[in-house]
Amino acid sequence: MEVVHLNQKQLATRWGVSEATLERWRSEGIGPKFLKLCGRVLYRQVDIETYEESCQATSTKSRSARVGAE
Repeated sequence: MEVVHLNQKQLATRWGVSEATLERWRSEGIGPKFLKLCGRVLYRQVDIETYEESCQATSTKSRSARVGAE
């Protein structure tokens, strides 16, 4: 099984947020797990999908503060 990684720019595009937002989220412990290898930040596809699933909600009442929950 091949492990797929996205870099910060690719994830920002996927989610429609700025790279600065992802940087801030990392410093605050928000968002999916990430790897930092030789100064590069990478996100494993499986961790992105797990985080996205954890953010699913059926109403605004049932959604807890998931943005920072992981």
